[in-house]
Amino acid sequence: MQEKILLLQIAGLGYHFLRQNIGGGDLYHHLAVKPVQPLFPALTCVVQATMRTATLPRVHGIVGNGFFFKEEWKPLFWEQSSRLVQGPRIWENFRSRGRKVALMFIQQSLGPDSDMFLSPAPIHKHHGGMILDCISEPSSLNRRLRKKIGSVFPLHHYWGPMASVKSSQWITESLITVMEEEKPDFLSAYLPHLDYALQKYGPQASESRKAFLAIDSLLGRLIPVARREKYRIMLFGDYPILEAQGVIFPNKALHKAGLFKTRDIKGRLYPLYHISAAFGIVDHQITHLHVFEAGRQEEVRKLMEKLPGMDRVLDPSGLAEVGLDHPRSGNLVLVAKPGYWFDYRWWDEQKHAPDFATHVDIHNKPGYDPCELFWGWPPPSISQNPHRIKGTHGRVDQSEPVFYATDVELPKEPGSLIELAESIKGWLDKGRG
Repeated sequence: MQEKILLLQIAGLGYHFLRQNIGGGDLYHHLAVKPVQPLFPALTCVVQATMRTATLPRVHGIVGNGFFFKEEWKPLFWEQSSRLVQGPRIWENFRSRGRKVALMFIQQSLGPDSDMFLSPAPIHKHHGGMILDCISEPSSLNRRLRKKIGSVFPLHHYWGPMASVKSSQWITESLITVMEEEKPDFLSAYLPHLDYALQKYGPQASESRKAFLAIDSLLGRLIPVARREKYRIMLFGDYPILEAQGVIFPNKALHKAGLFKTRDIKGRLYPLYHISAAFGIVDHQITHLHVFEAGRQEEVRKLMEKLPGMDRVLDPSGLAEVGLDHPRSGNLVLVAKPGYWFDYRWWDEQKHAPDFATHVDIHNKPGYDPCELFWGWPPPSISQNPHRIKGTHGRVDQSEPVFYATDVELPKEPGSLIELAESIKGWLDKGRG
């Protein structure tokens, strides 16, 4: 009998947090829990690209949740084309034998490298407002899921001030339908909501415990269906989220030093990348710092090293050591100390903030903005207070592993997420599927 596999990423679920919340036991839904080392940088898109290629960012090219697009000369975040992920997929041999691959709510999944995909794709209307929808292959899949579940995907509960378990509930129901009706042989999916609770409230908060219990309940519904449909199961956490205690503003420092230029539009300061000497693409505890003017890298490095909360400034040799030496990476990569994270802002006074600062705008903001998880004043604007953030991630420490739990008989026991991806590839290549 040909075997199938469900690969389920649980966002923000670290090994210690999991063990703490299951009472220190060794089993999770009858699966043995084992620690593995995270991937650097510990960010959603980077982890997902590694899990589908079993390579480091130096090969697959996804160096963050966003990066500087040199053809456009501007940063973009959360772009969805699968063609951004470079290199062969771990399922290519598996798929060449006629097996079906499905990607559900995986970033950079839109393209021909799978047989099925489903991803949020709202329509932004010209005169304001938004039409909630997903995009799928086959196109009929989205329509059938909406009919079966009885609602459109609740995008406002996927991200933003209203982020909640409702997004993971809808995804769970969609996975059950796909396993029962479409029966893909390799199904890779993502449950998001715990990540956002941990960022808003911190890992010790009762709200985060409640969000974990909701994940546990969803797995209690999902796993029995997977087993009934003859799926092997692989659960894994992408990164641990730890307490946030401080914020670093690299672009404020660059702006004050005259290295990052802006233009004043009715008192609001908008970026001028084309004539700037440097700019930082911030992403949680990591910043890709692009130095556009040759010969000023050392000046920029010294400026960054002085910032409170800074741990390391990786130069090209440092990037090579951590597998981040790819043309999309910054000339320098900043790493925050434990508990610190990077904010994208370059202004000090609120009156100088660009208009996008008070909106949820994940694709066009030039950096990841966790403040989008909070309402500002007046609603529906979002908060402009980065000190409200209670949890963060991105750096990697040996003492903070993630986990995997599986009934898949792997060729070897992995010690890291990339080794886990290699092991899954080995399982698929051996023809167990």
